[in-house]
Amino acid sequence: MFHSFKEVEEYVLGNGICKTVALAGAHDEPALSALIEAKRKGVVKGILIGDEPAILALLKQYRESADDYEIINETDEREAANKAVAKVREGAADMPMKGLMQTASFMRAILNKETGILPPGKVLSQCTVFEWPEKSKLMFASDCAVNITPDAEAKARILENAAELAAAFGVDTPKVAVISAVEKVNEKIPSTVDAADLKARTWNGCVVDGPFALDIALDEEAAHHKGVESEVAGNADVLLMPDLCAGNVLHKALHFFAHFETAGALCGTEMPVIMTSRTDTPRTKYDSILTAILQCGE
Repeated sequence: MFHSFKEVEEYVLGNGICKTVALAGAHDEPALSALIEAKRKGVVKGILIGDEPAILALLKQYRESADDYEIINETDEREAANKAVAKVREGAADMPMKGLMQTASFMRAILNKETGILPPGKVLSQCTVFEWPEKSKLMFASDCAVNITPDAEAKARILENAAELAAAFGVDTPKVAVISAVEKVNEKIPSTVDAADLKARTWNGCVVDGPFALDIALDEEAAHHKGVESEVAGNADVLLMPDLCAGNVLHKALHFFAHFETAGALCGTEMPVIMTSRTDTPRTKYDSILTAILQCGE
């Protein structure tokens, strides 16, 4: 099990793993700088799709040789996203990455029923991976960016996606806390009803409990003080958030208040997808590349 992104990097470097990333909208300094860092360390090769003159200018700024990359000139962001996904489907790349473009354009390429990479019956979800130094562990929160108000069935699929990602990080039998505002079922708080539903189901490969307020999920003393006895309470690996708003606020609070190191991952797709926020730092984007490499399962 990995306890930090540094350990993930050491694992990837130590095993000589190298993947090819198709960066859509590559004329984006934060995304391209993260890709360049990964390329210099030998963990990726790059296909750069976007405004070629702007890409070349950025490569020159970073003292990178354009000959080290495949560059595809495409100024239309929808077509750039389509071409990145096509490279993955053709086997020329292992994963697409979002650069300077609207999230909607990138998502359309992924979700296209004929040319996309979301298998039928799967739910696409986002998961934030964050490093918690105090406990020396990596944790997972989902969904923070894709599903707005998922019902219990959608949450079950989101849960499975997040647990699968946690397993890729070496977490044996991930402990999943279904998050709400309180720990008791209240018909007026739908997320508590969903939590009770999910808790009652049979799960393979993970342990699910809730509803839990965030303090109970994270702190054993808080759980004990509130009389909550559970294998998951205070020891959660995965936080299943009640809706996108709660997940998005948690994601940004971890970054701007706590200054935690984080990565973003899309789950449910046939191949890993790197999709980060426009306000994410190059470090977050680099850690997201490492996360996608782990998702490849090698």
